[in-house]
Amino acid sequence: MPTDLDAYWMPFTANRQFKKAPRLFTKAQGMYFTTDDGRQVLDGIAGLWCVNAGHGRTKITEAIQRQSAEMDFCPPFQMAHPKAFELARKVAEIAPAGMNRVFFTNSGSESVETALKMAIAYHRVRGEGQRTRLIGRERGYHGVNFGGISVGGIVANRKMFGTMLGGVDHIRHTHDLARNAFSVGQPPFGAEFADDLEKVIALHDASTIAAVIVEPVAGSTGVLIPPQGYLQRLREICDRHGILLIFDEVITGFGRTGQPFAAQTFGVTPDLMTLAKGLTNGAVPMGAVVAKQAIHDTFMTGPEHLIEFFHGYTYSAHPLACAAGLATLETYADEGLLTRAGEMAGYFAEALHSLKGLPGVIDVRNVGLIGGVELTPVAGQPTKRAFDVFLDCYDKGALVRTTGDIVALSPPLIIERSHIDRLVDILGGAIRRNA
Repeated sequence: MPTDLDAYWMPFTANRQFKKAPRLFTKAQGMYFTTDDGRQVLDGIAGLWCVNAGHGRTKITEAIQRQSAEMDFCPPFQMAHPKAFELARKVAEIAPAGMNRVFFTNSGSESVETALKMAIAYHRVRGEGQRTRLIGRERGYHGVNFGGISVGGIVANRKMFGTMLGGVDHIRHTHDLARNAFSVGQPPFGAEFADDLEKVIALHDASTIAAVIVEPVAGSTGVLIPPQGYLQRLREICDRHGILLIFDEVITGFGRTGQPFAAQTFGVTPDLMTLAKGLTNGAVPMGAVVAKQAIHDTFMTGPEHLIEFFHGYTYSAHPLACAAGLATLETYADEGLLTRAGEMAGYFAEALHSLKGLPGVIDVRNVGLIGGVELTPVAGQPTKRAFDVFLDCYDKGALVRTTGDIVALSPPLIIERSHIDRLVDILGGAIRRNA
């Protein structure tokens, strides 16, 4: 264990609590982390929604090693390397039909910023430069940069950072405990929540709105599954008013919902799609924005020697990230992991919903290999009950994630029934002990 923990200011962490009782992982393999004292901890959240193929995948490790020895860096502006084009093609091949242009970033947050800029610039290029307004959703999470927290709707992520971007509005979230508690898969009620967008359009006028951004499944706010028909209705409203629809698939991408992307699971194709996390199995930071060809082609005008889109990052399409991405997609294909969540979803749902009736459990929800268990808050101490459950699970050998008083699960797609049984058993025991 490190003897001095002071220098590292940890992200999204209760730093003082952590440093009094550190939780340190030193190894990871398959479905398990190993702690600094040698305990095995079952990974119930795929690292952080990202290690979809499980830990320690040899093919990915070796691809990174080979690439590092061959070429450690390639300038991404006015230069490129072959693996960047190969990975973009591979991503386009599994993306929804018509979404075949890929712009690489380094994280989900950067992907969101890129997509927002693409949307505004797209309208300007096509002669509607007044379309600058962005519409997000309450309880939405779109990373932590200023664009992302502006269109995002998680209060704690916004309240300390000033006035955000101008020209942003929000529609309602879809969480409806009164009608949809303990739904299996997509809840039956709530498609009409999409009509909030019509109200926002009436307020601002469609001619001022560039894009709407939503997560198909709102993950970081506590696993909010879209009601049946909701995403379809959003798509119809956006089409009617010439507004771009952006899906943030940083969490749902690469097999999490049972198809390569949630857009395919739910049968709704956006105009832009943000990716990260599962793109490289978490091995090297990388993100991407996938655009419809028509959006890309709109920028391809004017003299050919001029830059069409003034945006990018020093590490866009980094060689090591591309090598990791290619090996990751090959691993997914070899093992059928992009659809395996669909095969395991029934067993996962049955196990998860067995927690219904435990003290303090007010909702269980699921889709694919994503699950959420909502708990009654401790009076006057919001988030404490779920955090205590998280600590209890860790002590008993399982890693879960909490947001507010919701416990979220998103295990690696290689999970077996025995892992599901153990994960839910540990979680159920922790809920009982902290009721």
